[in-house]
Amino acid sequence: MTIDAAFSELTTRVKRVHTLGLIGELLGWDEQVNLPPGGAEQRAAQHAALAEAQHEAASAARLGELLLELEQQDATLSADQRAVVVQVRRDFDRATKLPADFVREKAAQGSRGYHAWARAKAADNFAGYAPVLEKNLELAQCEATYLGRGAAPYDAMLDKFDPGLTAAAVEKLFTELKRDLVPLVRAITASPVAAQARAVNAKLRGFPVADQQAFLREVTAALGFDYTRGRIDVSLHPFCSGTGGDVRMTTRFNVDAPLDALFSSIHETGHGLYEQGLPVADLGTALGIHAGMAVHESQSRLWENQVARSRGFWRHFEPRWRALFPMQTEALSAEELYLAVNAVEPTLIRVDADEVTYNLHIVLRFELEKKLFAGELAVRDLPAAWRAASRELVGLEPATDREGVLQDVHWSDGAFGYFPSYCLGNMIAAQLWYRALALRPALEEDFARGDFSWLLGWLRTEVHSHGRKFSALELVRRVTGESLSPQPLVRYLRERYGAIYLR
Repeated sequence: MTIDAAFSELTTRVKRVHTLGLIGELLGWDEQVNLPPGGAEQRAAQHAALAEAQHEAASAARLGELLLELEQQDATLSADQRAVVVQVRRDFDRATKLPADFVREKAAQGSRGYHAWARAKAADNFAGYAPVLEKNLELAQCEATYLGRGAAPYDAMLDKFDPGLTAAAVEKLFTELKRDLVPLVRAITASPVAAQARAVNAKLRGFPVADQQAFLREVTAALGFDYTRGRIDVSLHPFCSGTGGDVRMTTRFNVDAPLDALFSSIHETGHGLYEQGLPVADLGTALGIHAGMAVHESQSRLWENQVARSRGFWRHFEPRWRALFPMQTEALSAEELYLAVNAVEPTLIRVDADEVTYNLHIVLRFELEKKLFAGELAVRDLPAAWRAASRELVGLEPATDREGVLQDVHWSDGAFGYFPSYCLGNMIAAQLWYRALALRPALEEDFARGDFSWLLGWLRTEVHSHGRKFSALELVRRVTGESLSPQPLVRYLRERYGAIYLR
């Protein structure tokens, strides 16, 4: 068989594995948007059956044969072909190490876990949820052992979402960030302007959901999201799934917190723009899948924060916002609106956090996850540990588990190791932002005209088009010329929020 023929068969098989995964994502989207309560157990069985079929395709002996054939001809492969083969080898080795019955059990447990979390959060009942979380942790430890990483199980979890990432690397970056961020947070929250921001936010009440939906759809379409290849719906916890021609986003609404739904939607739009920007012909291979969740989060956080909280953005969209909500905004000046958009106030809830204090929520979760996997913290002791960590890092202590350990969906399906990607994504976003500004200093003037095409086009070229040819750390160096560092993020926060709060 020729190299081209072997490579063609390999990619055909890999794309089928990817397609099965996308079907699973669609099941997950429907589970959180449309599934009737009585269908939970049936959906768990569907997830399990599909995961088993995907695992069978991903671990097929023929894939291994094709890999060996292509690896023996490595010197004659193109750079793109080599990147695909390396990624397939990684995925194949992982799949062949995981028993089919384990894959099936983990998929079913993840589905059941979501519904158990939703019930526990609604009832503020951590005790009833703890056995599910203990099972998820047990399965994660087993998975690490199967993968030959039982001595460093948390590294195995991080590696799932960001290939090559380790707890030691994350801890080094987070320690440096905390050193500069904590005093900055204290200075900003002690500013008299912080009280003004809280007062302005108190004015934002009574925004009809239908008009919020209309506005955020106009905004996200203007940013570049293609609604012929995607949609947005409502769920308990905002998320984005899918790729290529079928990207599914969700958000949630509160009539007395209109900016929350807007920024959540822009955040998910950043994810959606990345997925829609991946090379369609290569979807499912290293050339057409994202570079990892840290890079993914950099795209969502950049659009949500650097772009959508800028003066240029609101110079363009403020008239439309006021037209939709004339009574709700008539007593609000343009400067007050900008203050509300960039309000800094510690909160117990991560998804409601401003971008200055947000990273402290991620550090909290990272430190708890490390202790869970090191055996230093039992699941039953999580609520107390969460309260103590929240008091220390955020300066607030939750009165209930609903606003503490039960607030996030991620652990319900065993997504340990995902949280650090949010903070790493913020770091990457800041580095990308300063690189973009160096190339186009008047970028905010584009925004003021409602033109986001240059930034999207630049991200398409520099980030999206590469797929997973490079790791997150490699991609950052290629695009910005510098290694990943928290310093650009600290600089950005000081520049934007220092100008508002520390004048």
